[in-house]
Amino acid sequence: MSYFRLYVLLLLLLTFHGTALAIHVKDVTYGTSVGQVVFNHSSHMAQTNMSKNCRACHDVLFDLKKRRHATMADMAKGRSCGACHNGTKAFPLTVCAHCHQSGEVVFKVKATGPTRFSHKSHLVTSPDCTRCHPSLFTTDRTKHATMADMEKGHSCGACHDGKKAFGVDACLTCHPVKEITYRVKATGPTPFSHTSHLKAATCTSCHPRPYVTDRKNLHTSMAAMEKGQSCGTCHNSKTAFTVKKCVKCHLTRELQFTVPDAGDVLFSHTSHIALYRCGDCHTSRFKTGRSTNKVTMKEMEAGKSCGGCHEGKTAFTVADTCGSCHKEQSPKISGGEHVHDSRR
Repeated sequence: MSYFRLYVLLLLLLTFHGTALAIHVKDVTYGTSVGQVVFNHSSHMAQTNMSKNCRACHDVLFDLKKRRHATMADMAKGRSCGACHNGTKAFPLTVCAHCHQSGEVVFKVKATGPTRFSHKSHLVTSPDCTRCHPSLFTTDRTKHATMADMEKGHSCGACHDGKKAFGVDACLTCHPVKEITYRVKATGPTPFSHTSHLKAATCTSCHPRPYVTDRKNLHTSMAAMEKGQSCGTCHNSKTAFTVKKCVKCHLTRELQFTVPDAGDVLFSHTSHIALYRCGDCHTSRFKTGRSTNKVTMKEMEAGKSCGGCHEGKTAFTVADTCGSCHKEQSPKISGGEHVHDSRR
């Protein structure tokens, strides 16, 4: 049965049975460039001026035999839905969210990770969808816009200029950041806190120079940092503490050396750092990784290992102040040599 014949039949039934007849017409779903739009016959026919009166719309506004597409521009001129939805008879067309279901959007940003756009929160302050569509954003697949573009007023930057809304330089409002732990073989895990750094600097202080925002940052040595590269750009003792203050970033621990014949030796980084720089010992005298080398007391007395400083002038001598390090001494074995295991 054609739509036209169904329409005629409905009118005849309504004429013969009056208002006692309940008319049930299914909802219509339209596919549009901004998602599906559901037209609910029941809610429209419940309106006072349209109560069970199909002729209010058919075929004057909507031809059941010739279904034509109407653009928003056509509706704005009073055609199709726009005949009633003009702000007087019914809510205006500009209140798009009443008909077009808007979803939350997640943009895949390679540099900073998933970036969420909330239609819901934006519609609270800007219920008129035409403020953004289609002048700033087409309703289909939107082209990529760089942060440089936005700073010039394109895309999000049209509103997020620091006046109409927060500026695009307030990166954390949209781009989530995480705490980073670098795997440094020599010194162990080294944490980097975005949270603490953002209290003193902005994202643009570091990105994209000296750090690109993806995982392509190359390893930088401490020597390079001391020359102003990587962290050394700011950590130069002027803008921020110098990179030479190693323990600010690299975690240290107390070390326990096993010495079978003379008692275990505790090496305290804490007490040594109070007097010396890390560079005084690392890496010329001691590598920062775990060493398997064993150094004898005789070698230390000759200036190797701990004996480089503990020679009686810079610090107490390893020759006759054994109790300063070896808390529990064993009797000396005749003809033997105490061996200090310097594994760390």
